[in-house]
Amino acid sequence: MVALSMGWCGVAAAESSRSINEWLSRMHEASRQRAYVGTLVVSAGPAMSASRIWHVCDGTQQMERVETLTGAPRTTIRRNSEVITFDTEAKVAWTEKRESLGLFPELLRTPSNLIPDFYAVREQAPERVAGHVSDVIELQPKDKLRFAYRIWAEKKTGLVMKLQTLDERHQVLEQVAFTELQLDAPVRMDKLKKQMADTRGYEVLKPSLRKTTPEAEGWRLREPVPGFQSMSCHVRESEGSAAGAAPMQWVFSDGLASVSLFLEPYDPKRHVEEGQAATGATHSLTRRMGEHWLTAMGEVPMSTLKRFAQNLERAR
Repeated sequence: MVALSMGWCGVAAAESSRSINEWLSRMHEASRQRAYVGTLVVSAGPAMSASRIWHVCDGTQQMERVETLTGAPRTTIRRNSEVITFDTEAKVAWTEKRESLGLFPELLRTPSNLIPDFYAVREQAPERVAGHVSDVIELQPKDKLRFAYRIWAEKKTGLVMKLQTLDERHQVLEQVAFTELQLDAPVRMDKLKKQMADTRGYEVLKPSLRKTTPEAEGWRLREPVPGFQSMSCHVRESEGSAAGAAPMQWVFSDGLASVSLFLEPYDPKRHVEEGQAATGATHSLTRRMGEHWLTAMGEVPMSTLKRFAQNLERAR
């Protein structure tokens, strides 16, 4: 764990010059409107990964190419919600739809923004990140169901340069940061489009996702978990799978953090031991629920996952 150098236990935070929604909206819009090239490093406990990013937008379309610099060589290209990931070793490409690449939390995710009800914002003195002077804010949770965040946003544009997820002791669980960034870089959208469409030599796979509702699949929450709204629910189907055998994913968000509940039929050969685990800010919990197996996962404290699990029940 890395101790926080400033904040609650160091230089006193000041009242913010902007509201929490104004800060987050500024960061969100900056990510949608800027062209840039940079190197992003993610640290979670002892694990570290790095990626090279090319990002461009033309007002209506966003495109982004992310190339891993550590671990297995992979390239992911996104156009709005369309995503293709190339595994250059296995020569397999996966196509799917998702809202973000997960490099930074997708700010303001919930339709009715409840973030101010569950987080307070405090402002710190500006600092430099990757050579860019950045505003620094802390988003402090008002309860114990979510983590705190410390965010560095480039002063002129509002682009998020660095983000730390902090536990209740104000120690860093996870950090995402640009180590080098070129703003207003000459990234060409037509070039990224050609790269996205060029699947020659790759086997293209597309997961079969069927939109559904928890109620239709026979599940409900007895009581909602404060601040977390249901965002989506889908079933991942495969050829020849029996009715009711495909795993279901139910996604919740409080606008910053997300939680996924995965439910599938209980299989004694695969589902041997209930348990819980943590990697950086991501916690997971597994347990048997009658004839089903639950895996709860999210960037939240373990107590929050337990609350979801305790309130989950069969609707029929």
